[in-house]
Amino acid sequence: MVLSGTLFDTPDEDEILRLAMDHVAAAGPYRVEAGYLKRDGDLVPSPRNGQTHALALGRKMRELAGQDGPVTVPGRSWGRALGLRGPEGLYGYLVVSSSRSRPPESDRFLLATIVKHTAAALSVAFARRIRRRDAWELHRLRDERAALQRQLISVVAELWYQRALLALTADVAASSGGEEAITRALHRFTGLPALVEDRFGRLRSWTGPGRPDPYPEPDPVRQDELLHTVARQTGPVRTKGRLITLVRPHGEILGVLALVDPGGEADEHTVLVLEQAAASLGLEMTHLRNLAETELRLHRELAADLLAGTDDPSAYARSEAVGHDLHRTHYIVVVQWPNRTADDSFAQTVGRAVSVVGMRALLTRCSDHVVLIADERPHARALYEALARETGTRSGTIGVSAPSCSPKDIPHHYQEAQRALDARRHSRERYGTTFFDELGLYRILGPGNDYRELETFVHEWLGQLIDYDSRHHTAMVETLSRYFDCGGNYDETAESLAIHRSTLRYRLQRIRDISGDDLANVEDRLNLQVATRVWKIVPGAPR
Repeated sequence: MVLSGTLFDTPDEDEILRLAMDHVAAAGPYRVEAGYLKRDGDLVPSPRNGQTHALALGRKMRELAGQDGPVTVPGRSWGRALGLRGPEGLYGYLVVSSSRSRPPESDRFLLATIVKHTAAALSVAFARRIRRRDAWELHRLRDERAALQRQLISVVAELWYQRALLALTADVAASSGGEEAITRALHRFTGLPALVEDRFGRLRSWTGPGRPDPYPEPDPVRQDELLHTVARQTGPVRTKGRLITLVRPHGEILGVLALVDPGGEADEHTVLVLEQAAASLGLEMTHLRNLAETELRLHRELAADLLAGTDDPSAYARSEAVGHDLHRTHYIVVVQWPNRTADDSFAQTVGRAVSVVGMRALLTRCSDHVVLIADERPHARALYEALARETGTRSGTIGVSAPSCSPKDIPHHYQEAQRALDARRHSRERYGTTFFDELGLYRILGPGNDYRELETFVHEWLGQLIDYDSRHHTAMVETLSRYFDCGGNYDETAESLAIHRSTLRYRLQRIRDISGDDLANVEDRLNLQVATRVWKIVPGAPR
């Protein structure tokens, strides 16, 4: 993939061939005997070719007539001519030899990958050369576009128009303008506002009037329905005043290209422009995505960075590159199976279980456990049951954090998931799933707690009473605190508050109504009593 990026950034065909010849050895015990480029119908040898066997190899290349074929190289057990082909036919050959009599399938796959990437880069380089050659024609076309549109009734004008569109999209694809260059070109040719959205429905580029501000936040369910509807049709689809086409090179949906056309002005030529622009945009987005994934693999894995802490813009950009919508609320899930080492094999096992239960998550492994960054709250038992089936044992533990609304909060919620897992492992029922927001009092008693967690605990149990006191200038929280301090004795509580016993009964009933908690319930009573103690003694607790 690193070689691919270098090849596509190289404009010269000879240099592209040289890079490919230098990198073939990376696929295994191979050597490039010769390289050829097709020019003016003939195969021209690379200046890097050796003189030994040059004439014999040149004759053999012409005899192959554009097909791959075996080549005899003295002193080598295996030799083959590999054609560099693209949309316009044969671009050249790489002649590769090996000391092995028959390379394994994995080596042949790597060789084929290098050949495909080299051919694709040559295709772009040839397109750039064609673009320069046709530049004068494009300039004349822009000046005479109105006149040509009136002459489209003739076959000649139709052919010229299509050729201009193809040249335009090639020019855009080869330029550094990217998505904005494509929307500008669409708007200039059609007169309609043009836009690009990512696959999640978020705006990436808009050219023309009428841009909504702010741009509507996408609905994930409706966006998926829209993508499925458009994908089932052939060509652009008109919906809600827009003419839409999908950007999906090789079948994978990377985004949406659309024209805003509420009046239905788009004709068949507009459709042709839109389709050609979508093809160019597909190349651009694929190239950008490949570069992002390469950088991701070489430097750090996204999920590991999120757990360690990273800035939001970088996290959002990189998550989109791997096809994950990080804008949604996420849960951190820690998975540990004592009888399984947290290696790549176990990570793959967890990944299969995640797919089975329909979860969407980023996955990484850390020391003795696997971590998921999931975009929805896991089911209480589904993931555990799926892992039990995959591993063949139920002796595993899963900890789930409270919801995280921002990438910067993920490290804190990662600690929550670890504490939930630790609480389960030290409980009577060691195996199963534990949610951090269901730990109750253990959240402030367990390891790793801090003032932030204490404040959260107080807010969860006393928040409604605190808000009520603030709005109505009452003392419900103080009343509850005195009630617990007096051991639930009505007379002592009323005396300490200097109120009548009936007034105390009224306040306690109001506390039940406002909070929804039952003072007669042992669990509620314990948590409320601890919360009132924290409220009184911990600095920074909600007041």
